[in-house]
Amino acid sequence: MTKSKHQAVGVDIGGTGVKAALVDVRTGELLSDRVKTPTPAGGEPDAIRDVVVELVGRLDARDDTPIGVTFPAIVRKGRTMSAANVSKAWIGLEAERLFEDALGRDIHFVNDADAAGFAEDHYGAAKDAKGLVIMTTLGTGIGGAFIYDGVLIPNAELGHLELDGAGAETRASNKVRETEGLSWEAWAERLQRYYSHLEFLFSPDLFVVGGGVSKSSDEFLPLLRLDTPIVPAMLRNNAGIIGAAALARGV
Repeated sequence: MTKSKHQAVGVDIGGTGVKAALVDVRTGELLSDRVKTPTPAGGEPDAIRDVVVELVGRLDARDDTPIGVTFPAIVRKGRTMSAANVSKAWIGLEAERLFEDALGRDIHFVNDADAAGFAEDHYGAAKDAKGLVIMTTLGTGIGGAFIYDGVLIPNAELGHLELDGAGAETRASNKVRETEGLSWEAWAERLQRYYSHLEFLFSPDLFVVGGGVSKSSDEFLPLLRLDTPIVPAMLRNNAGIIGAAALARGV
């Protein structure tokens, strides 16, 4: 098997930036520098499509290298059914086809939190974990991913579960912590309610907590009292890229 058979391109589209790299899917390591550009103002489909084509072109990858692309939306059969921090024109759009036509090849198109969770399960904090792993990203909202024995169960919108009569991400996201000026202890009380609820509903075997605030996990994770082990994510800002690439290569 040639070296290229272990490679894939991962593209991670977010509300503020689009980034891409060539990945070794055996190890989850980046084989290139990460190329990045700001998400075009307004987040319109054609503008983001053009940015993705430009970034992929900057990578030293063979023309037949698989490409995985993440997007902050519910993804069903290649369509984006929601839109977070991008244009509402994405809702209902055949987004996978949009990128495939522009890139001239098939791609693997996936929700951004799903890609990050898949990467953590295969290469990061949940590597070799058995049973149900639930990855949550605590950021502007709360993203989620289910991986059961290495298999991704897509589109787990865990930020929209009800908590205290409202969507959980309106009560327990990191943005809410910052906006309301919550202490780590006060925020942990909300996280306790949230993770206890997830624990009751899904009986997971492991929680993985991502998002930028995971760098400060020592401030809040030890305050939680759960039956399920809960650990910080390991792959940081590369998780989406790595997961997209791995899914594109069929790991």
